[in-house]
Amino acid sequence: MKKRTFLKWIGAAALAPLTRTFGGARPPGKRPNVLIICTDQQAAEALGYRSDPRYLKTPNMDALAAESMVFNRAYTANPICMPARAAMLSGCASPETGIFVNDKSIMDSGKFPTLGKIFSRAGYETAYVGKLHAAVDPDDPNSHGFEHTLNMQNDGNGLDVATPAAAREFLEQPHERPWLMFVSFNNPHNICEWARGQRALPDGSIGEPPPLADCPPLRANAAPPENETDIMALMRRSYHASKMCTPVGTFGEKEWREYIWAYYRMIEKVDAQVGEVLNALEESGQAEETLIVFTSDHGDCMGAHQWNQKTVFYDESVRIPFFLRLPRVTRPGTSDHLVNNCVDLLPTVCAFAGVPAPVSATGRSLKAAAAGFEPEDPRDYIVAVNRMVQGAEVDGQKPEPNGRMVRSKHWKYCVYDIGERREALFDMEKDPGETVNLAATAGYKTILQQHRDLLAEWGRRTGDTFPVPGD
Repeated sequence: MKKRTFLKWIGAAALAPLTRTFGGARPPGKRPNVLIICTDQQAAEALGYRSDPRYLKTPNMDALAAESMVFNRAYTANPICMPARAAMLSGCASPETGIFVNDKSIMDSGKFPTLGKIFSRAGYETAYVGKLHAAVDPDDPNSHGFEHTLNMQNDGNGLDVATPAAAREFLEQPHERPWLMFVSFNNPHNICEWARGQRALPDGSIGEPPPLADCPPLRANAAPPENETDIMALMRRSYHASKMCTPVGTFGEKEWREYIWAYYRMIEKVDAQVGEVLNALEESGQAEETLIVFTSDHGDCMGAHQWNQKTVFYDESVRIPFFLRLPRVTRPGTSDHLVNNCVDLLPTVCAFAGVPAPVSATGRSLKAAAAGFEPEDPRDYIVAVNRMVQGAEVDGQKPEPNGRMVRSKHWKYCVYDIGERREALFDMEKDPGETVNLAATAGYKTILQQHRDLLAEWGRRTGDTFPVPGD
């Protein structure tokens, strides 16, 4: 059988010469297939080529990155599964869809047509494989919009082992039309169960941690930030008190290092399964005519600032991988364009396929940036949303703040709707680990107000009623 020819990454800042020709245009009228591969809870830095090779190896993801345009500043729309995935399918953010948390909500399929429905109507054959959990009804084709559903359910636990074979089954079928397939993996989401002490993991065992000397080191930003907002300090206590969700309040260096070790093992497990899907695509003879998108719904804090899981606005939680690869169209390399992967996904794949995006979608296409035709980023900022409801009661109260994050080209601004000191401002150029909150520091008042204004502008555009602070 024909073997996959994706090249190996030779460094974080350099790309190997390509054996394929990426210049030139595609045949007129030829619409590409679309393969979207999504992991769950994979931080942008949790890739082999971006990590110490002693601790993490992801040869399949690295090889795909080497042939893709890799967007280094890609952020989720909401750092928790269901709202992020709803945004992927609809191209709309939480204030528009009304999906802010993981619950049983279902999007209005008439108001927010999904990726599957849009491409099916445009003449594509559509399929969804694996974990769904996206505010659509898995049993209602009119809700999710996909013609074929393979190994699909909302709760993705235990699905990963069968997902590559299900994807291969679709790829090996004869296709009279171009196709779009969304392949969704559950891992490294099993880190949630691992943190709760579970070792019989839904998607397979990873074994026991090695001696501490062989575990990855603590994050460099393991301590809470200086001048931390009072609401984030309270929410850390609230989350740590939750035995159901994030019971890591007693973790010391040993436990956090073992946590990172376990997280990396889950990423390596899903990397092998991603490789199976990519091999199946290559062996089907369709790789040269297929746009590949690789991303995740959100990240994991990995002990940064004493947090695990997601929902917070620290980069480990909100910044995710985002690769685009289509031979003879995209250019291998890296881009610092600001990307909101969730709301940008739909208009981007629509642009590659020549399919009109619905007027409801509020993201923007990244096709020009991926092809190297947009050297300057037209965006000044992106916005992420959260609602932190997973904590436990502390001091006689159960806080559930709403938050907003503005990521501009130089700064990150975060604000919550409760608390006395509810704003944070980080210099992402000088302090990428977000270790010093500058919101109340003399000399930053103008920058703080600029980001308040950007958030207010975004609110007017999306119908968001979040209370933006004034002076």
